[in-house]
Amino acid sequence: MMKILMVCLGNICRSPLAEGILRDKFKKRKIAAEVDSSGTSNFHFGERPDPRTIEVADKHNIDIRSHRGNHFTVGDFDKYDKIYAMDLSNFRNVLKLARSENDRSKVEMILNVSNPGMNMEVPDPYYSGNDGFELVYRMLDQACEIIANSVETK
Repeated sequence: MMKILMVCLGNICRSPLAEGILRDKFKKRKIAAEVDSSGTSNFHFGERPDPRTIEVADKHNIDIRSHRGNHFTVGDFDKYDKIYAMDLSNFRNVLKLARSENDRSKVEMILNVSNPGMNMEVPDPYYSGNDGFELVYRMLDQACEIIANSVETK
């Protein structure tokens, strides 16, 4: 079973949304896979997603209300097959913890899935209005669609 981890800074906006989107796509395709998310900081450990994240997920019929903020650890390299970072800062933070080339090979910028080699970042919507959360949803939905399709065809 494939195990995927989504990573952002606080684990209350982008990564739980990406987790929910991909989990929903896997469920609809009946793909047996594990999807989780974490943050490179522990600012929001144990907290629910930002209410605006929950709202945009609800709007698209994705329930992320049970999510609680987690902190990325070195052990996650052993647990997950693929680790998707939302931006360059978190990508670098994850790579700093990598112990080997095998660990490093698991880490990718999530938007490189939909925009290969461009290292585009998913903007942090925390300080934006509701439009920022919808924009993030659309970016992540596109990338997660490609991820789900690639897992489905394996």
